[in-house]
Amino acid sequence: MTIYCAKPDPPELAAVLSRIRKKKEDYERYNFTAIQGRTLRAFFDLAQEFETLENFYRIAVFVPKVFMDFDSCLYLMDFEEGRLRRVCDSLNALGVCGMEPPQGVRISSEPYELGDSFFAPIRGNKRLFAIKAISKATDIIGMFEVFPKSHLTEKDKLFFEKYANRIGYNLHYKLLAKQNEEHIKFINTLVADIEHNVIVPNIKYKYFLKLIEKKITELDSIMKLLKRHLKDAEKCQCPNVVQAEEVEQRLRHALDDLRAYYKDIEKHFENTSLFLESLLRREHFQKGELVLRRRMCNFRQEVIEPQLERYRERLARRGIVIDNQLGGVPDEDIPLAVDIGLISQVYANLFSNAEKYCQEVTDASGNRIKFMAYGRQVLPDYFGPGKDGIKFNVFTTGPHLSPEEAAHIFEEGFRSTAAARSRPGTGHGLHFVKKIIEVHGGQVGYEPVPMGNNFYFILPIKKNPVTE
Repeated sequence: MTIYCAKPDPPELAAVLSRIRKKKEDYERYNFTAIQGRTLRAFFDLAQEFETLENFYRIAVFVPKVFMDFDSCLYLMDFEEGRLRRVCDSLNALGVCGMEPPQGVRISSEPYELGDSFFAPIRGNKRLFAIKAISKATDIIGMFEVFPKSHLTEKDKLFFEKYANRIGYNLHYKLLAKQNEEHIKFINTLVADIEHNVIVPNIKYKYFLKLIEKKITELDSIMKLLKRHLKDAEKCQCPNVVQAEEVEQRLRHALDDLRAYYKDIEKHFENTSLFLESLLRREHFQKGELVLRRRMCNFRQEVIEPQLERYRERLARRGIVIDNQLGGVPDEDIPLAVDIGLISQVYANLFSNAEKYCQEVTDASGNRIKFMAYGRQVLPDYFGPGKDGIKFNVFTTGPHLSPEEAAHIFEEGFRSTAAARSRPGTGHGLHFVKKIIEVHGGQVGYEPVPMGNNFYFILPIKKNPVTE
């Protein structure tokens, strides 16, 4: 079992202690009788024991009946229709579920009396409404009727007011649990659909690409054969050889274009497949967290270069020169096991940001320059004695971030003021980078350096890497 525990927070502790003391004072003031106290304890125990909403409704009305000999009826708001509905009572159990309330029964934020019945409001948990709304719910989610009123003392009425509040809080949690359960079922179904309707069909494109490649090779052979026939025709002084050669040249250019288009499509397919299969992995959804599939790799060739190739033309169109001299370590000297699909997306995000935000600056010689640099360096003992790290850098020229912006740059949804003005975005990319690196056991960071900004991540170097 994982225990989640944040660092001690004195203001939070003070707030908790204050509420505990207030609750102690409240119960001293209520001065509930022994039977009322047992009724509350039985309700709490049984509300946790029985999981379904139907059993919770039964518990809410039958506990007062068995312990205190009062009948009751539970009414809840149907917020879609905007009206109160009976749910369960101690006379007919769930037999009244969905029925209209008797005339005069209404929703109210204050207790009221009607005929020989006492009605107390059922309040939801305001904090939970703020976190996740239940339909169109408001603070009051129902009413709790107790009868006969003629047998109720003033202390009984106060007790049932508090009892109704406990119903509301417990019911709200159960409604949220039910909603979350439905969401989880939906996600599991969606994952199966993605695997069946996206991942598997996408694999078939690999087969189609192979067929196209085969046809391109076949066309190349035909072109070579045509070229030989044209040479024979030229020797025979065929009158139409010039026109035929022009056609051959046009076919040759078309074949070259087709081959280039095929290469672009193949690269796009490989990258898209890599991202789809690593992001939409079934294990992510089953465990509710990113699950790595590590393997040893040549980091530069298998991770950096394919992503750089995607952005090379886009960087060039914005006049951004690429420099790969920002540190250098031979790949074979770095035993690094990573999830290639996820780490590739780290570089995709960093290169995408480089394209968006790289700006021209003036160097020490007075020249105007605009470039992106990438590289890496080994950090001995970075993660502790004998635990080396390797720092991967992506640098871009441009003005530095402010200290305030730098402190929040990796947070979800955060965008610097300049970035928000100059380029569209969601503020998700760097937060995604942070999650991927941290699940690899690494760290991310930003540092202002001469002429620009350096975004980096540091991964531990595995001395005896194990492929997962």
